[in-house]
Formats: sequence, structure tokens, C-alpha cells
Amino acid sequence: MDLPKDFVSKYQKLLGTQAAAFFAAFDEPIKKGYRINPLKINQQLADTDRTASIDYVPFGYYGKVKGHSIDHTTGLVYSQEPSAMLVGEVARPKPGEKVLDLSAAPGGKTTHLASYLGNSGLLVSNEIFKKRAAILAENVERFGLRNVVVTNESPQKLAPLFPNFFDRIVVDAPCSGEGMFRKDPDAMQYWHQDYPKECARLQREILAEAVKMLAPEAELIYSTCTFAPEENEQIIAWLLKTYPALELLPIDKPANVDDGQPAWADNNPELSKTARLFPHHFAGEGHFIAKLKWHKPVMQTTPKLVTSNLTREQQKLWQIFATDNILTDLPGVLVTFGDQLYCVPKMMIDLKRLTIMRAGVHMGTFKKNRFEPSFALGLALTPLETKKQIEITEEQWRQYVHGETLTLTSAPVTGNGWYQVVVNGNGFGFAKVVGQTLKNFYPKGLRFLVK
Repeated sequence: MDLPKDFVSKYQKLLGTQAAAFFAAFDEPIKKGYRINPLKINQQLADTDRTASIDYVPFGYYGKVKGHSIDHTTGLVYSQEPSAMLVGEVARPKPGEKVLDLSAAPGGKTTHLASYLGNSGLLVSNEIFKKRAAILAENVERFGLRNVVVTNESPQKLAPLFPNFFDRIVVDAPCSGEGMFRKDPDAMQYWHQDYPKECARLQREILAEAVKMLAPEAELIYSTCTFAPEENEQIIAWLLKTYPALELLPIDKPANVDDGQPAWADNNPELSKTARLFPHHFAGEGHFIAKLKWHKPVMQTTPKLVTSNLTREQQKLWQIFATDNILTDLPGVLVTFGDQLYCVPKMMIDLKRLTIMRAGVHMGTFKKNRFEPSFALGLALTPLETKKQIEITEEQWRQYVHGETLTLTSAPVTGNGWYQVVVNGNGFGFAKVVGQTLKNFYPKGLRFLVK
């Protein structure tokens, strides 16, 4: 790989005798990985190769995910680079917590965090760039998450709305991307000698806002996908100096993960508690991770929480559908945006001052004298939580994702109406049955031809 000359010179000086092995790693094949969604009722893969497991992630595997596959479209698998998975493992939230993923797109860390929350508590997943936030919302929906609100805001906008609010904040900071050069060579086009320092200024600005949102005894997890000390050890040294209430916690490091380098920032031995993932030592791309705890005893205020705005007629139409089709009560607050119904996590603050990309679970649409369920609701519910299901075969799935109407071998004994579509044991939206016909409700924007 033709690395930038200034990059080579920099790391020859920093890494010394390890530099040759470090640079050689850039010409090695990249490692791909994926996680299995523990929230899905059936964990058996339909069309993804289950290769070697990743020993530091209970549901992580090395291997490649096919986008046009049953496993991917049902949200059973999520493709994620192996090094990036360690961030979710270091964060590892507890059920019921309030968690913020501050720079969340495209959704790898959000789906990983949500796997541990188990649809409990609240996960605010934020992305400042709208197009990336839309992709994030799609990935959250496909994973079937019920407790996630996707926002499209700056940290400066979020901080006053969530003062001392979150139990855990993950800041996977925008960075110079040096750790991704092997995976994405185009990242080298943006790199120059002063780029890490420019990124470090932005990282300090983001962290200054993140700290304002930490609840007492909350944890802050900081990560980057760069090797630059300016964006890693030096940022943590700055945090510890600027905020004495922050304590740097040790990370339980898997094999071949290096300690952070105190010599690269203030010679503070505490910095060895951080984690560095170098490609010549670890089977993955470059990463840096630090974990801190906030000990400042601040006064927590109770913000105004989200409230329902359903009309009596809307409540009636929803209840008719729920009684006929659903066996569980989704914990949350029912909120409408126009004719669209969402179930918002109870812990979420009032939505009015936020740009929202996805407010919990999109339940469906109110139409004249009826309620029509969404595809997202059929992904979020397991077959054990619905009253009526239609199990389709792999061949029928191929037809369905192409937008075709399915002909059933016989009419369901429970008659016409809404059914949860099930493939490989997991929910795949809702569809309407009329006689022996399964009408196609797979979203038009998601349809594709399986080759």
C-alpha cells in the first residue's frame, strides 16, 4: 500500500523497531466480521457462513454478510469490523440504563449496545449528518430495536436538553481515520500531517458537551479508528486534566490488544489503562478505546418526558388491531406524527425540540377507519408475541422481497386479515391474507431481485 510519506515518517519515529511489522500489516488481507442479533428468537443462520467465533464478543464471528440474504433482511446479523466490536464490549451497558451513542452512524455500536440493553431502558442514537442519520435509522429498524430514538443533532444542541441524564455515553469520535487505511484506502486522500491535530480540536469540543450529559457515577467510553496520539492518549490526558471528576478505568483487554502509550502523552502511567488495537498484533483494523467514570455529585433534574397525543379515535383503532394481532404490551408511550404511530421509550424526554429520525418503534399508519401495521413492527415483534403468523419458505422469501404476491397452498384456518410474516423463525413484517393470497407489504424502497 502506498501510504502517505508524512504518515510513514511519523510512525517510523513513534514505533521504532515495530514500524516494519506495522507497515507490512497494511498489505495483509482485511478481516471481516459480523454479530448475531441476540434479540431474535431464532438464532440459527439461514444463509450466512458461521465461521470462527470472536472470543471477546459472545455473539461475534469472523466472516462476511451478504446484504441480499434472509439473515440480513430479518435483522439476524449485522456486519461489523472485528476491532470495532470491542468498543461495544467495553461499554457493555446494563439493562434499564439510559445510554447515548453520540456519533452513531451507521449503527454498529448502537446495535451492539442495544444487544445488551435487551429492549429495556433508553438508547439515544445520534448522528449529526442527516444522510448518515437516515442510514442509522434503517439499521436500527432492521435490527428490530424497540428502545432506540435516533436523533439528528449536534452535541451542542443535545447537551442542554439532557443535563446530567445518561448512565453511559459512547463517543466514537470523528477522527483522521488512519486505522481504516487498509479497509478504505480512499481515507488516505483526506489525510495530511496536520489532520490529526484538526480532528483533536473537534474531539475536545464534542467531549466537552458529552461530559455535561453524564449522570453521577456514569461511564464515558471514548474511541477512535486512528493511530494518532494527538487523537488518543493526548485526548485522554486532556480530559483527565480538564475534568478532575473523571477517573480512567482499566479495560479488560483480549489477547494481542496493546496498552495505551503513556510516553505519547504526558508520560502519565494511567494511560496504559487505555487500549490500542494495532493491525500487526490484532486481527482487525486500527482502534483506540478508553473508559472513564464521572464522580462529580451533580444535582439531577427531572426533564419533561414524552407524553401521548393520540385522539380517542386513534386509540380505538390501535386497540382493535392490537387485540386482534398482538399478545404483548409494548412498554412505551404512543405518539403520532401526522398519521404515523410510534411507540417511544418511556424514559425519553419531550420530542418537540429535537430533530427525530426514528422515535422508538414505527407501529404503523392510521387510515380511514382502520390501522395498518408497519414493516418495522413486524420486525420488532417475535412470533411468540403475535397471534397469527404465516411462515414462508426461502423461495417464497425470494419472491416476496422482489415485491410479488404469494399464493398459499391453502387459506389459513383463522381466516382473512393481518398476519406476521415469518422466515427462518423470525418476524419479517406484516402482510394481509385474503383467501389463499398473501398480499405484499414489503416496503417498495427495500425491494430487490435475488440473483
